[in-house]
Amino acid sequence: MKLPLPPLPSAEELRKKIIDSQIWRSMFRGGLWKDTPRDRAQHILGNVWLHLHPSRVRKHGLKWTYTFGLGGLSFFLFLVLTVTGVLLMFYYRPTVELAYRDMKDLEYAVSMGSFLRAMHRWSAHAMVLIVILHMARVFMTGSYKSPREFNWSVGVVLLTLTLLLSFTGYLLPWDQLALWAVTVGTNMGAATPLLGAEGPFAILGRGNDVRFVLLGGKAVGANTLLRFYVLHCVALPLIAGALMIVHFWRIRKDTFSGPVIKPEQLPHDKVDTWPHLIVREYIAALLCMVVLSAWSLWIKAPLEEIANPTVTPNPSKAPWYFTGLQELLVYFDPWIAGVVLPTLIIIGLMAIPYLDPDKNRGVGSYAFKERPFAQTFFGLGMAMWFILIAIGSFLRGPNWDIYWPWESWSVHKPPPPATWSPPLVWGALCVGAYFALGMILPRLGKPDFDWKKALRNGAAAVVGASTVLKLAADLRWAQAGWLIFFGYLYYVLGILVPRKHLANLDKVRYAVTMMLVLLTLGVLMKMGVRLGFAIKYVLTIPQFSLNI
Repeated sequence: MKLPLPPLPSAEELRKKIIDSQIWRSMFRGGLWKDTPRDRAQHILGNVWLHLHPSRVRKHGLKWTYTFGLGGLSFFLFLVLTVTGVLLMFYYRPTVELAYRDMKDLEYAVSMGSFLRAMHRWSAHAMVLIVILHMARVFMTGSYKSPREFNWSVGVVLLTLTLLLSFTGYLLPWDQLALWAVTVGTNMGAATPLLGAEGPFAILGRGNDVRFVLLGGKAVGANTLLRFYVLHCVALPLIAGALMIVHFWRIRKDTFSGPVIKPEQLPHDKVDTWPHLIVREYIAALLCMVVLSAWSLWIKAPLEEIANPTVTPNPSKAPWYFTGLQELLVYFDPWIAGVVLPTLIIIGLMAIPYLDPDKNRGVGSYAFKERPFAQTFFGLGMAMWFILIAIGSFLRGPNWDIYWPWESWSVHKPPPPATWSPPLVWGALCVGAYFALGMILPRLGKPDFDWKKALRNGAAAVVGASTVLKLAADLRWAQAGWLIFFGYLYYVLGILVPRKHLANLDKVRYAVTMMLVLLTLGVLMKMGVRLGFAIKYVLTIPQFSLNI
């Protein structure tokens, strides 16, 4: 007679046995899941990834329209790039003889090689864009304010590293697009006054400048490929990873940003991180992965002919996120467009939290009325950046001429008009008057004034002065229009807006803030005098290779 078999354990009993086993407890903290607030907190604190989050988060921070998940998506894309990059390294050799051949093998011989390469390429571009948008979101919601000033600076450095990571990876396919994009990018550094080809280090021997250091020679070659490979795969990821740890740790310690609330509201303003925040992050990562996968299957990563230093494409363009700087080469010397302006942008961004006098005003909200000055100039800077990128990427054709989308590149454009530069004395007076008046005029008037009346009076004054100049100097009406537009822009953004919102700043903060404002407007002014009056340099001092 057969004995009856013991009943099989239920799913709940089996789950309890596994969780209570020694093996499970050695790996995971906590016992049987009971779905209590304590269990949800332990789930966060006991996980190597999730413990970067607080156990509870504010309801305000869970809104999709508040953060858009941009910070989490930036880190997720970094993980995607790491995984796909490591897989690609198994099939890639960083030599000029083999690099392009390995790219071809990835495209046509390696299983899923084309998909992996496309995923890596588009993830890199997406990460650049998402990190920029994440920084914009943090600024617009005032999330950089105390006690998060230092973490904002870390984020600015991470944005710079993201751009450098993408740029160093641009050369690795070793095709024409990569070779000449890197050539354009590194040529900007050669014109740097101190570190460039004309600097004091060049006296030590041939090519001792910053471009030589980047390329490992006088031109893009085997040494450049190896240096960019090491930077892209080892040095920059290690630095970025270390700073990400600091960034996440400071977010955890400084708490997530949000609007200022009363103490009695605190108990009702927070919810458990698990599942409310974690589920949202997983959904965002899943959607991002689906979009990236579909995009990578639909559009392959570009691969042109093998790199050939003797054949120069026309036009030669930098990567899209640097075409804004390349566009500025039309209006500025290479060392200004490629070195000075990017450095000032980085320094200016890092200085923002320390220049902002209002610690709690406008935190956790996109409200323009609470921080009109900061949001106006940050929005202006972002608009200038992306407009220049759009012009350089989509409108520039052969010989860097403007071609509208409906125009063919086979049509030859006439050469631009001849440019000229004013004498040294006049140039020095113009530059000095621009900065002196910009520093003094906002302090002369009262901060409380009638906006409509000031705008009307300013418009009348600018139009009248431009008309007088047109008649006195026999200017064209188009040139008078340029004077009216840029004169009124300077009057509103350089005088009225600072007078209204910088009146209570101390002298040091006022001077630094106004210097950044004037430099931002100065870029527009320089573009205006070039387009309207064909002035190449407002101030030129050949003895010091100084051209502005």
